[in-house]
Amino acid sequence: MTPETAQFLVKARKLLVDAGEMRKIGLHDAAGRTAYLAGFHAAQAFISERTGRTVKTHKGVHMEFQRLTKEDLTFTFELRVFLSQAYNLKAIADYETGPGAEVSGEQAAQSIIQAKLFVAHVASRLASS
Repeated sequence: MTPETAQFLVKARKLLVDAGEMRKIGLHDAAGRTAYLAGFHAAQAFISERTGRTVKTHKGVHMEFQRLTKEDLTFTFELRVFLSQAYNLKAIADYETGPGAEVSGEQAAQSIIQAKLFVAHVASRLASS
């Protein structure tokens, strides 16, 4: 594993801890956004390790991750769609206004659970290669 890949995974794991702490004190928007960012950094780790390059944009990371995992049967449908689904929470937290423009406690909790599974699976795949 390259040092850059390892740094992305360290960041992803730190963000998971942060998301959990945010949720505990009721910062559900921040927790949902941060859970997404944990997955984003894990995906960057995967991309970096597989291609030797870094993708910076959200869209670019989503597309490249999908391309790289398309044939990898260890990535379930749920894992492959995590980034796009969790990005919706980031969008709510960052851009939405008005009624219903908040991440609920349940949404934040589910996103954290999914992010933990996503980060763990990416880390496992990288460790085994």
